[in-house]
Amino acid sequence: MGLLAGCGGSGGTSSADFTGTLLAPEPFKVSSTPLVDTEGAAYSLTEDTDKDLTLVFFGYTHCPDICGQVMATLAGTLARLDDEQKERLDVVFVTTDPARDDAATVQAYVEAFDPSIIGLTGDLDDIVEVGRSMAVGVDAGKKLPSGGYEVTHGTQVLAIDSSDETPAYWKADVSQAQLAHDVTAILDGELDEG
Repeated sequence: MGLLAGCGGSGGTSSADFTGTLLAPEPFKVSSTPLVDTEGAAYSLTEDTDKDLTLVFFGYTHCPDICGQVMATLAGTLARLDDEQKERLDVVFVTTDPARDDAATVQAYVEAFDPSIIGLTGDLDDIVEVGRSMAVGVDAGKKLPSGGYEVTHGTQVLAIDSSDETPAYWKADVSQAQLAHDVTAILDGELDEG
């Protein structure tokens, strides 16, 4: 649900080696609707991200498979970057299951992968709105025969640049090395997105 469709791109210096999909010339414009960080403060993916690049993943802590894989990829990517690159990058996890993922749960989850990852929760309608602005579908969940429920969400990792736009995204199966390479290319301005 909510998969990015019809998006492609070409680049310059590193585009042949760029694993992600570039959204030039029409990047997504990120919603400024605030969510809630793990300390209970409002956090907007536009107003509160002041780094050159922010990587965002929408998932949930009870996710049985893909979320843990993507979060491990994000943590491994951070480990591959140097200190200067890390200073220019934020990584944000947005829960798609705020009914179960309160601030404390989200904090424990992101810290298990990398303490520098920012965790966000909030009102489901706000999360849906922010996700929709980046073509990430979020469904409130469906009941399972066991009595629990499963949350449906897009699985891509999205980049937000300093203009509050999403110039690129990566599929869930991107490797740590591929993502680190692409992040470096973006931070170094090596891509011609025309």
